[in-house]
Amino acid sequence: MRLAAAMGRLGTESAFEVLARATRLQQEGRDVVNLGIGQPDFPTPGHIVEAGVKALRDGHHGYTPANGILPLREAVARDVRLRRGVEIDPDQVVIVPGGKMTMAFAISMFGEEGAEILYPDAGFPIYRSMIAFTGATAVPVRLHEDKGFAFSADEVLSLVNERTRLLIVNSPANPTGGVVPKAELDRLVEGLEAHPHVAVLSDEIYARIVYGDAGFVSLLAYPQIQDRLILLDGWSKAYAMTGWRLGYGVWPGETAEAATRLAVNFNSCVNAAAQWAGIAALDGPQDAVGRMVETFRRRRNLIVDGLNRLPGFRCRMPGGAFYVFPNVEGTGYGSRGLQDLLLERAGVATVSGTSFGVQGEGYLRFSYAASTGAIEAALGRIGELLGG
Repeated sequence: MRLAAAMGRLGTESAFEVLARATRLQQEGRDVVNLGIGQPDFPTPGHIVEAGVKALRDGHHGYTPANGILPLREAVARDVRLRRGVEIDPDQVVIVPGGKMTMAFAISMFGEEGAEILYPDAGFPIYRSMIAFTGATAVPVRLHEDKGFAFSADEVLSLVNERTRLLIVNSPANPTGGVVPKAELDRLVEGLEAHPHVAVLSDEIYARIVYGDAGFVSLLAYPQIQDRLILLDGWSKAYAMTGWRLGYGVWPGETAEAATRLAVNFNSCVNAAAQWAGIAALDGPQDAVGRMVETFRRRRNLIVDGLNRLPGFRCRMPGGAFYVFPNVEGTGYGSRGLQDLLLERAGVATVSGTSFGVQGEGYLRFSYAASTGAIEAALGRIGELLGG
C-alpha cells in the first residue's frame, strides 16, 4: 500500500503517548503519579448525566442535523450572549465531536500549498500537525515567559504578509496556562484592520477556567473582526465532559455553511444524546463549574509553590487552564530527557515542552487536574530525585 504524502506530515499528541507509557509501567506494578494528561479529574455533574440518560430513554437514537440540533445551538447562542456579551445567530453555530474538529475544519478551510498559518509556539500540537497536513506553511508565534506566556502583538503583526490566511490564538492556553492581556489583544485587533484577508481562529476551550484578575477577554467581543473570527469552545473542560466528545464553533458568514459541509463529510453529526446533555450543561446549575475552578486554583497555588522550591525549576503563576509550564533549564537536563527521567526513575508522568513546539525546549508541562495528594507526592519524588 502507498499512503498519501500528507500522512507523513501528520503529527500526534504526545500527552497520549506519555499516558500509554505510564499505563504500561502501572501494569508492570510501578506506582506512577500521572500529571501528564490534560483532563479534569472530576465526574460530569449529575444533572448533565441524567439529561443524557433521559435522551436515550426518550428515543434520541438517530441522526441529527449535521450542524447540531436547534435547541442546542440556541443554548450555545444564549451562553455566548451571557458569558461573552455578544449576540450570535444559532445558525452560526456548528456542533462537533470535540474541539479538535472546529480546529481541523478551520485549518482545512484556509490551509493549502502557498498559504501561511500562524499558530502559538509553545502550543497545542495539533495546530502545527493539521497545518502541515493541509500543505500550508506553519509560522510559529512565540509566547514569552516574561509576559506570562502571552504573545507580543507587534511580533505577531510583523509575521503577517499577503500569504497569511489564518491566525490561531489560544487564551487561556495549553500548555502554558497563559492568558493574553487585553492590551495585547487590543493592539492585535487594531493591527489586523490593515490585513482584512486574515481570518482568526480563537481557541477558547479553557475560557471558564480563569483565576483571579487574569483578565480573560474573548476575541469574539471585538466587532472589528467578528466577520472573520471563528470561535472554538465546548464542554470538555468546563463541565468535565472529555469523553462525551462535544464541542462547537461559532462561524462567521458563509463559513458556517462550509463547516457544516465538512461535518457532513467527516462525522455526519454528533451523538444525539450527548447534544441533549449539552443543553443541560449550559442551561442548568453552574455551581459545579465554580467548585471545580476553585479546587484548581488551590492546586495551582500548591504546585507552583512546590515547583519553585525544586532545584533548577522556575515556574510562573498561570492565569487560566489547569497546566503549569515551568522552566527547567537550571536542572541541566533537556526537556525530553527530564520527562523520561522523571517517569522512569521517579514515577512521575509529565510532558516535555518540546511536544508543544520548538520554543518548548527548556520547559515541562504539568497538569494539576489531579488530587492534592498526587501533586504533593509528585513534588516529593522529584525533589528526592533531584536532591531538593
